[in-house]
Amino acid sequence: MENKSARAKVQAFGGFLTAMVIPNIGAFIAWGFITALFIPTGWLPNEHFARIVGPMITYLLPVMIGSTGGHLVGGKRGAVMGGIGTLGVIVGADIPMFIGAMIMGPLGGLVIKHIDRLLEKRIPAGFEMVINNFSLGIAGMLLCLLGFEIIGPAVLIANTFVKGCIEALVHTGYLPLLSIINEPAKILFLNNAIDQGVYYPLGMQQASETGKSIFFMVASNPGPGLGLLLGFAVFGKGMSKKSAPGAMIIHFLGGIHELYFPYVLMKPLTLLAMIAGGMSGIYTFNLLGGGLVAGPSPGSIFAYLALTPKGSFVATLAGVTVGAVVSFAVTSLILKMEKSTEVQGEDTFTESAKSVKAMKQEGAFSYTSVQRIAFVCDAGMGSSAMGATTFRKRLEKNGLSIEVKHYAIENVPDDADIIVTHASLEGRVKRVSHKPLVLINNYIGDPQLDTLFKQLSA
Repeated sequence: MENKSARAKVQAFGGFLTAMVIPNIGAFIAWGFITALFIPTGWLPNEHFARIVGPMITYLLPVMIGSTGGHLVGGKRGAVMGGIGTLGVIVGADIPMFIGAMIMGPLGGLVIKHIDRLLEKRIPAGFEMVINNFSLGIAGMLLCLLGFEIIGPAVLIANTFVKGCIEALVHTGYLPLLSIINEPAKILFLNNAIDQGVYYPLGMQQASETGKSIFFMVASNPGPGLGLLLGFAVFGKGMSKKSAPGAMIIHFLGGIHELYFPYVLMKPLTLLAMIAGGMSGIYTFNLLGGGLVAGPSPGSIFAYLALTPKGSFVATLAGVTVGAVVSFAVTSLILKMEKSTEVQGEDTFTESAKSVKAMKQEGAFSYTSVQRIAFVCDAGMGSSAMGATTFRKRLEKNGLSIEVKHYAIENVPDDADIIVTHASLEGRVKRVSHKPLVLINNYIGDPQLDTLFKQLSA
């Protein structure tokens, strides 16, 4: 239980980082396109438009992240505090301050939240606006100064150390070793924490200097996942074999990497295939001088190609292809050597049946009264979005007018009648909601979704 709780805490932390970045991904991509088009080495070099690149990465993007982080903790006033505090760390350092924004945003929201709690019921009638505005202004000023003098320089030192370590791996040729960390962490649904919390800030920093960065590719390569799913499609058995082709399309073209996680969890030895595919992909990217202009979100082949700068398409395609081929080869070898029966695999693939049984036993719960179903995942935009869309269409085809939407864990609505989420996220979801849970292991063809559909249709 302790290990599960620790994993849930790490996932929650990663989910919070993701919640700060995901709403602003469009702005990152806009910056990436402007960079790819108009810098001196871009597709359409333009000195006039290129002047936008620097201010966007230095000021706009960090302030947006800081403001979003503040809003998550302290609402609209927290958003203002987070933005003010972020500007302090921006001016106090000479690098794009994304890590600083991820610190100052939530800190600002927390500070104003406590200030408002202290002032609650103590403000004389008629002075609410004056006191609220001045408390926010004074606290924002102090937070900005704190960021400028202390937090900004501290983050700069830490960033320089981390960047130096990873760049040392690049220069010595050991960058592929990052896959030994990346792949196991991704299977535990920490993929967003790794990408948006570590590699994206480093990638934006490097891209602002060179116009592209390999850091955007070290954990988001869709090739290894494609190879793994292809291996299951060819050499798998039963449900894993039947569901793999559909998962392969959505993973590679749609960029929802969570779809291959259940296959690795079902056959843990295939983690070696993911590590091998990831390492070989990174090695190929590095060897050919590959890099993207911004973080690919979602990590689909379309996003990879759209964010590939001029002159790097060979590196991008080669790294994705090599990663897929190596992963497929290792996965195929493991599945051929697998001696356990498919019945055991099916048991592992459908082990979440107990959650639906628990729902059936709840005397107060009735499927006939269900009006809203929430599909929940870490960021609320990838696997849950795909799962919600698929299940909603399935209900509509059967004439059922039940609202089905997707959410991040932190935003689960109180009026949801049923919550559908991945089994590994059970602990985190239970912290924010006590509604009936349907735990699944696969967003395509999961038996628990079939059971839920039958109950709703009955």
